[in-house]
Amino acid sequence: MSLKIAFITDAWHPQINGVVTTIQNTCTTLERSGHQIKLITPDQFKTIPCPSYPSIRLSLACYGKLSRLLNEFNPQRIHIATEGPLGIAARRYCLKHNLAFTTSFHTLFAEYVNLRFKIPVSWGYGLLRWFHAPAKKVMVATQSVESDLHARGFKNDLVRWSRGVDPDFYHPRDKAFISLPRPISMFVGRLAIEKNIDAFLSLDLPGTKVVVGDGPQFKKLKAKFPDTVFVGFQSGEPLAQYVAAADVLVFPSLTDTFGIVLLDALASGVPVAAFPVTGPVDVINSNKVGKLDDNLKKAITEALQLDGQDCRNYALNYSWTKCTEQFFNNLVPAFAEIKQLESDLVAEHCIK
Repeated sequence: MSLKIAFITDAWHPQINGVVTTIQNTCTTLERSGHQIKLITPDQFKTIPCPSYPSIRLSLACYGKLSRLLNEFNPQRIHIATEGPLGIAARRYCLKHNLAFTTSFHTLFAEYVNLRFKIPVSWGYGLLRWFHAPAKKVMVATQSVESDLHARGFKNDLVRWSRGVDPDFYHPRDKAFISLPRPISMFVGRLAIEKNIDAFLSLDLPGTKVVVGDGPQFKKLKAKFPDTVFVGFQSGEPLAQYVAAADVLVFPSLTDTFGIVLLDALASGVPVAAFPVTGPVDVINSNKVGKLDDNLKKAITEALQLDGQDCRNYALNYSWTKCTEQFFNNLVPAFAEIKQLESDLVAEHCIK
C-alpha cells in the first residue's frame, strides 16, 4: 500500500552529517518503494545562521507556510525528525489538528548546548522531554540511547531506527591515494567542539594524522596541530577514496548517538578506534573490527593490527533497506479514522 508520508526536518543541506545522510537515504528508499514523500526542510523558508554554527540554518516564522504545505499534502503519516524551529512548528500543527505523529532522537542536543553555551544539561533534557512527549513513538538508533532516555525520564514508546551504509560506494580501494608516512590515523567528520578532536590530535602517534572535514573549529585546530594534515571538506568519490586510504579511523567523540562514519570506514575495510561510549559501543560489537578503550592511543595501536576484510564483512550486515524498513514499520496513522479503517481491513483479512 502506497502512503503519503510527511517528513519534517531542521537538519538538511548544506549540512553534511549523519542525520542528513540518514534522512536522505531513508526518504529515497521509501520513494523507490512507491511511497509519496513530502520533505519539509529549511531551504523552503527564510532562515538565519545558528549562533556559533553558521552552516546550520534556523527557519523563521515558519508555522504558516508549514501549515499550508501539510494541508495541501494531506499526509497519512507524519514524522518530525528534529527539535528545531520546523520541528516545533510541526508539533504545534499536529496537536492543533489532533494528528498522531512520530519523532526521532538523533543528537545529544542538551550536551551540545552545554558545551557551547554552558546551559545546564538538565534544562536541555527538560526541553527535549516536552518536545517528544506527545509523539506516539520516538525512534532511536541504539539500545544505549534508549536506556539513557528512559533513565532521563522519557515515558514514550522508544523504538529502533538503526543506520545503514552503501557498500557499493564505500569499499576497499588503493591506499596509495594518500602518499604520506604510514600508518595513517584519520578523523572524518564535522570539526566542532562536541567531536572531541583534540583528544585524538594531541596523541603522540607514529605515521601521519589526517583530518577530513570542515566546521567551526577548522582554523583553531589547524593552527594548534601543525603536524596534522587537514584536507578540508570532501564529498563523493574523493571522500570515499580518503576513507579507504586510511589505516585506522579514529572516532574520539563522546557525544554521538551512532556515528555513521564508523560504518563507512568498516565497509571500506578500515578498522575503528574509539572510546567505549554510546555510539561506538553499539556499532562495534566485535573486537575483530575495532578497538574501544578509555586509552585512545592504545585503541589506535591495537586497531591497526586488525584485518580489513573482517571489517568489510561486518559492515555488510547494515543496509539502508533494513534501516528504512524499521522506520516505515514505526510510523503511525495520522488520523484516527485511517487507523480504524486499517484495523477493519486487517480484521476482514483474518476472517477470510
